[in-house]
Amino acid sequence: MVVDDLGEDDFLYPVMIHQETYVTRVIDKMHGGGSTDLPIWFFTPRLNDMPVKRNITAWPTVVFVRGSGFGPQTVLDYLNYYVRIAERGYVVAALQYRSSNIAPFPAQMQDCKTAVRYVRKHAKRLHVDVNRIGLWGDSSGGTTVLQAGFTGDSGPDTDVYSEYSAAVNCIIDWYGVTDMTAMNYYPNIMDNNSPDGPIGKELGGISVLDHPDLAAAASPITYLRRDVPTPPTLIMHGGRDSDVPFNQSCRLFRRMKELGKEVSFIKLNDGTHGYYGFRTNRAMDIVDMYLQSHL
Repeated sequence: MVVDDLGEDDFLYPVMIHQETYVTRVIDKMHGGGSTDLPIWFFTPRLNDMPVKRNITAWPTVVFVRGSGFGPQTVLDYLNYYVRIAERGYVVAALQYRSSNIAPFPAQMQDCKTAVRYVRKHAKRLHVDVNRIGLWGDSSGGTTVLQAGFTGDSGPDTDVYSEYSAAVNCIIDWYGVTDMTAMNYYPNIMDNNSPDGPIGKELGGISVLDHPDLAAAASPITYLRRDVPTPPTLIMHGGRDSDVPFNQSCRLFRRMKELGKEVSFIKLNDGTHGYYGFRTNRAMDIVDMYLQSHL
Protein backbone atom coordinates (compact mmCIF):
# COMPACT_ATOMS: atom_id res chain seq x y z
CA MET A 1 0.00 0.00 0.00
CA VAL A 2 1.34 3.42 -0.95
CA VAL A 3 -0.02 6.58 0.68
CA ASP A 4 0.48 9.85 -1.19
CA ASP A 5 -2.12 12.13 0.35
CA LEU A 6 -1.29 12.36 4.06
CA GLY A 7 -0.50 16.03 3.56
CA GLU A 8 1.62 18.29 5.69
CA ASP A 9 2.37 17.51 9.31
CA ASP A 10 -0.54 18.43 11.58
CA PHE A 11 1.61 18.65 14.69
CA LEU A 12 5.30 19.34 15.05
CA TYR A 13 5.85 19.91 18.77
CA PRO A 14 5.27 17.90 21.94
CA VAL A 15 1.87 18.69 23.45
CA MET A 16 1.02 18.82 27.12
CA ILE A 17 -2.22 17.44 28.49
CA HIS A 18 -5.10 19.82 28.01
CA GLN A 19 -8.77 19.82 28.89
CA GLU A 20 -9.86 18.32 25.60
CA THR A 21 -7.75 15.24 26.17
CA TYR A 22 -9.01 12.43 28.39
CA VAL A 23 -5.58 11.34 29.49
CA THR A 24 -3.65 11.30 32.74
CA ARG A 25 0.05 10.69 33.13
CA VAL A 26 1.66 8.56 35.83
CA ILE A 27 5.32 7.72 36.19
CA ASP A 28 6.58 4.42 37.60
CA LYS A 29 9.94 2.78 37.79
CA MET A 30 10.52 -0.75 36.61
CA HIS A 31 13.53 -2.91 37.31
CA GLY A 32 15.45 -3.36 34.09
CA GLY A 33 18.11 -5.88 33.28
CA GLY A 34 21.30 -5.25 35.23
CA SER A 35 20.99 -2.94 38.23
CA THR A 36 19.27 0.02 36.60
CA ASP A 37 15.80 1.26 37.53
CA LEU A 38 14.11 2.50 34.37
CA PRO A 39 11.27 5.00 34.17
CA ILE A 40 8.08 4.09 32.36
CA TRP A 41 5.32 6.61 31.79
CA PHE A 42 1.65 5.65 31.56
CA PHE A 43 -1.01 7.59 29.70
CA THR A 44 -4.45 6.34 30.65
CA PRO A 45 -7.92 7.26 29.38
CA ARG A 46 -10.03 8.90 32.08
CA LEU A 47 -13.55 7.54 31.99
CA ASN A 48 -14.86 10.13 34.44
CA ASP A 49 -14.16 12.90 31.96
CA MET A 50 -15.76 11.20 28.97
CA PRO A 51 -18.91 12.95 27.70
CA VAL A 52 -20.56 9.52 27.27
CA LYS A 53 -20.06 7.22 30.25
CA ARG A 54 -18.65 3.78 29.45
CA ASN A 55 -18.28 0.74 31.67
CA ILE A 56 -14.64 -0.15 31.06
CA THR A 57 -12.32 -1.59 33.70
CA ALA A 58 -9.39 -2.72 31.56
CA TRP A 59 -7.97 -1.11 28.43
CA PRO A 60 -5.93 -2.48 25.54
CA THR A 61 -2.35 -1.33 25.94
CA VAL A 62 0.45 -0.12 23.69
CA VAL A 63 4.04 -0.31 24.92
CA PHE A 64 5.91 2.42 23.03
CA VAL A 65 9.68 2.58 22.48
CA ARG A 66 10.95 5.96 21.33
CA GLY A 67 13.83 5.86 18.86
CA SER A 68 17.21 7.33 19.76
CA GLY A 69 19.84 5.61 17.64
CA PHE A 70 20.04 3.22 20.62
CA GLY A 71 21.48 6.09 22.68
CA PRO A 72 19.83 8.14 25.44
CA GLN A 73 16.14 8.77 24.80
CA THR A 74 14.05 11.89 25.23
CA VAL A 75 10.89 9.91 25.88
CA LEU A 76 8.52 12.81 26.57
CA ASP A 77 9.32 14.47 23.24
CA TYR A 78 6.64 12.15 21.90
CA LEU A 79 3.79 13.34 24.09
CA ASN A 80 1.94 14.13 20.87
CA TYR A 81 1.83 10.44 19.93
CA TYR A 82 1.05 9.13 23.40
CA VAL A 83 -1.83 11.51 23.97
CA ARG A 84 -3.38 11.07 20.54
CA ILE A 85 -3.43 7.29 20.90
CA ALA A 86 -4.40 7.19 24.59
CA GLU A 87 -7.37 9.46 24.04
CA ARG A 88 -8.72 6.92 21.55
CA GLY A 89 -9.04 4.30 24.27
CA TYR A 90 -5.64 2.75 25.00
CA VAL A 91 -3.23 2.75 27.88
CA VAL A 92 0.13 3.88 26.50
CA ALA A 93 3.25 2.76 28.35
CA ALA A 94 6.27 4.76 27.19
CA LEU A 95 9.46 3.13 28.40
CA GLN A 96 13.02 4.27 28.69
CA TYR A 97 15.56 1.59 27.84
CA ARG A 98 19.20 1.42 28.82
CA SER A 99 21.18 3.29 26.20
CA SER A 100 23.90 1.59 24.20
CA ASN A 101 26.63 3.64 25.90
CA ILE A 102 25.59 1.98 29.18
CA ALA A 103 24.60 -1.46 27.94
CA PRO A 104 24.76 -2.64 24.31
CA PHE A 105 22.64 -5.32 22.64
CA PRO A 106 20.62 -7.19 23.86
CA ALA A 107 19.86 -4.71 26.67
CA GLN A 108 17.24 -2.71 24.78
CA MET A 109 15.15 -5.69 23.69
CA GLN A 110 15.39 -7.11 27.20
CA ASP A 111 14.15 -3.85 28.67
CA CYS A 112 11.23 -3.85 26.25
CA LYS A 113 10.25 -7.36 27.36
CA THR A 114 10.61 -6.28 30.98
CA ALA A 115 8.23 -3.40 30.31
CA VAL A 116 5.60 -5.77 28.90
CA ARG A 117 5.94 -7.99 31.96
CA TYR A 118 5.79 -4.98 34.28
CA VAL A 119 2.53 -3.92 32.66
CA ARG A 120 1.09 -7.39 33.24
CA LYS A 121 2.33 -7.47 36.83
CA HIS A 122 0.56 -4.19 37.61
CA ALA A 123 -2.40 -4.68 35.28
CA LYS A 124 -5.11 -4.23 37.90
CA ARG A 125 -3.71 -0.95 39.19
CA LEU A 126 -3.08 0.34 35.66
CA HIS A 127 -6.46 -0.84 34.31
CA VAL A 128 -4.76 -2.93 31.64
CA ASP A 129 -6.23 -5.90 29.78
CA VAL A 130 -3.36 -8.42 29.97
CA ASN A 131 -4.68 -10.24 26.90
CA ARG A 132 -4.51 -7.15 24.67
CA ILE A 133 -0.99 -5.74 24.57
CA GLY A 134 0.85 -4.45 21.50
CA LEU A 135 4.26 -2.95 20.78
CA TRP A 136 4.99 0.22 18.81
CA GLY A 137 8.32 1.88 18.18
CA ASP A 138 10.07 4.17 15.73
CA SER A 139 13.62 4.03 14.34
CA SER A 140 15.79 2.20 16.91
CA GLY A 141 12.58 1.81 18.89
CA GLY A 142 11.10 0.04 15.87
CA THR A 143 14.09 -2.30 15.85
CA THR A 144 13.64 -2.91 19.57
CA VAL A 145 9.94 -3.78 19.38
CA LEU A 146 10.61 -6.13 16.47
CA GLN A 147 13.36 -7.87 18.43
CA ALA A 148 11.20 -8.18 21.53
CA GLY A 149 8.00 -9.07 19.70
CA PHE A 150 9.57 -11.70 17.46
CA THR A 151 11.29 -13.46 20.38
CA GLY A 152 8.62 -13.10 23.09
CA ASP A 153 9.46 -15.39 25.99
CA SER A 154 12.46 -16.90 24.22
CA GLY A 155 15.71 -15.50 22.88
CA PRO A 156 17.89 -13.00 24.78
CA ASP A 157 16.05 -12.32 28.02
CA THR A 158 16.36 -11.66 31.75
CA ASP A 159 14.63 -13.17 34.77
CA VAL A 160 13.02 -9.87 35.83
CA TYR A 161 9.27 -10.44 36.35
CA SER A 162 9.80 -13.79 34.65
CA GLU A 163 6.57 -15.13 36.15
CA TYR A 164 4.76 -12.98 33.56
CA SER A 165 4.76 -13.39 29.80
CA ALA A 166 6.40 -10.95 27.39
CA ALA A 167 4.30 -12.15 24.44
CA VAL A 168 2.26 -9.52 22.59
CA ASN A 169 -0.68 -9.45 20.20
CA CYS A 170 0.83 -7.22 17.51
CA ILE A 171 3.77 -5.02 16.55
CA ILE A 172 3.91 -1.63 14.84
CA ASP A 173 7.32 -0.82 13.37
CA TRP A 174 7.97 2.68 12.12
CA TYR A 175 11.14 2.80 9.97
CA GLY A 176 13.24 0.52 12.17
CA VAL A 177 16.48 -1.22 11.23
CA THR A 178 15.58 -4.82 10.43
CA ASP A 179 18.88 -6.23 9.13
CA MET A 180 22.03 -4.63 10.52
CA THR A 181 24.22 -6.61 8.15
CA ALA A 182 22.62 -4.90 5.15
CA MET A 183 22.34 -1.26 6.23
CA ASN A 184 25.01 -0.11 3.78
CA TYR A 185 23.53 -1.98 0.84
CA TYR A 186 21.47 1.14 0.13
CA PRO A 187 22.23 4.89 0.23
CA ASN A 188 21.90 6.57 3.63
CA ILE A 189 23.65 9.25 5.67
CA MET A 190 24.66 7.08 8.63
CA ASP A 191 28.12 5.61 9.19
CA ASN A 192 26.91 2.08 9.76
CA ASN A 193 30.27 0.33 9.54
CA SER A 194 32.04 2.47 12.12
CA PRO A 195 32.37 1.27 15.73
CA ASP A 196 31.34 4.81 16.70
CA GLY A 197 28.13 4.84 14.66
CA PRO A 198 24.70 4.01 16.14
CA ILE A 199 24.87 0.36 15.11
CA GLY A 200 28.52 0.02 16.10
CA LYS A 201 27.73 1.36 19.57
CA GLU A 202 24.69 -0.90 19.83
CA LEU A 203 26.96 -3.86 19.16
CA GLY A 204 29.39 -2.77 21.87
CA GLY A 205 31.70 -0.40 19.98
CA ILE A 206 32.66 -2.73 17.15
CA SER A 207 32.35 -2.73 13.38
CA VAL A 208 29.57 -4.61 11.65
CA LEU A 209 32.10 -5.69 9.03
CA ASP A 210 34.32 -7.32 11.64
CA HIS A 211 31.50 -9.00 13.56
CA PRO A 212 28.77 -10.06 11.11
CA ASP A 213 27.53 -12.81 13.44
CA LEU A 214 26.77 -10.35 16.23
CA ALA A 215 25.17 -7.95 13.75
CA ALA A 216 22.92 -10.77 12.57
CA ALA A 217 22.03 -11.68 16.17
CA ALA A 218 20.92 -8.08 16.75
CA SER A 219 18.80 -8.02 13.58
CA PRO A 220 15.06 -8.67 14.01
CA ILE A 221 14.85 -10.49 10.68
CA THR A 222 17.09 -13.23 12.11
CA TYR A 223 14.40 -14.33 14.57
CA LEU A 224 11.74 -15.16 12.01
CA ARG A 225 11.01 -18.88 11.68
CA ARG A 226 8.29 -20.59 9.70
CA ASP A 227 7.44 -22.92 12.58
CA VAL A 228 7.52 -20.22 15.31
CA PRO A 229 4.45 -17.97 15.75
CA THR A 230 5.05 -14.29 14.98
CA PRO A 231 2.74 -11.45 16.09
CA PRO A 232 0.93 -9.65 13.25
CA THR A 233 3.12 -6.74 12.20
CA LEU A 234 2.44 -3.33 10.64
CA ILE A 235 5.43 -1.70 8.94
CA MET A 236 5.41 2.00 8.02
CA HIS A 237 8.37 3.69 6.32
CA GLY A 238 9.01 6.88 4.41
CA GLY A 239 10.13 6.60 0.81
CA ARG A 240 12.65 9.43 1.28
CA ASP A 241 14.17 8.21 4.56
CA SER A 242 17.90 8.96 4.44
CA ASP A 243 18.69 7.60 7.92
CA VAL A 244 17.26 4.08 7.72
CA PRO A 245 16.97 3.00 4.07
CA PHE A 246 13.43 2.23 2.93
CA ASN A 247 14.72 -1.12 1.68
CA GLN A 248 15.23 -2.24 5.28
CA SER A 249 11.46 -2.47 5.60
CA CYS A 250 11.19 -4.09 2.17
CA ARG A 251 13.55 -6.84 3.30
CA LEU A 252 11.48 -7.53 6.41
CA PHE A 253 8.18 -7.47 4.53
CA ARG A 254 9.47 -9.84 1.87
CA ARG A 255 10.86 -12.27 4.44
CA MET A 256 7.67 -12.30 6.49
CA LYS A 257 5.63 -12.94 3.35
CA GLU A 258 7.95 -15.81 2.37
CA LEU A 259 7.36 -17.41 5.77
CA GLY A 260 3.60 -16.96 5.65
CA LYS A 261 3.46 -14.37 8.44
CA GLU A 262 0.72 -11.77 8.81
CA VAL A 263 2.26 -8.45 7.80
CA SER A 264 1.06 -5.12 6.41
CA PHE A 265 3.37 -2.56 4.81
CA ILE A 266 2.57 1.10 4.25
CA LYS A 267 4.94 3.35 2.34
CA LEU A 268 4.63 7.08 2.92
CA ASN A 269 5.90 8.21 -0.45
CA ASP A 270 7.25 11.60 0.62
CA GLY A 271 8.01 10.58 4.20
CA THR A 272 11.48 11.09 5.63
CA HIS A 273 12.80 9.77 8.95
CA GLY A 274 9.75 10.51 11.07
CA TYR A 275 8.49 13.57 9.18
CA TYR A 276 6.32 14.53 6.20
CA GLY A 277 3.39 12.30 6.96
CA PHE A 278 4.18 10.52 10.19
CA ARG A 279 3.22 13.42 12.44
CA THR A 280 -0.33 13.62 11.17
CA ASN A 281 -3.74 12.67 12.45
CA ARG A 282 -4.11 10.46 9.37
CA ALA A 283 -1.07 8.46 10.50
CA MET A 284 -2.65 8.15 13.95
CA ASP A 285 -5.83 6.92 12.26
CA ILE A 286 -3.85 4.17 10.50
CA VAL A 287 -2.24 3.11 13.78
CA ASP A 288 -5.58 3.22 15.59
CA MET A 289 -7.33 1.11 12.95
CA TYR A 290 -4.56 -1.47 13.12
CA LEU A 291 -4.69 -1.61 16.91
CA GLN A 292 -8.47 -1.92 16.88
CA SER A 293 -8.26 -4.95 14.62
CA HIS A 294 -5.49 -6.70 16.57
CA LEU A 295 -6.01 -5.83 20.25
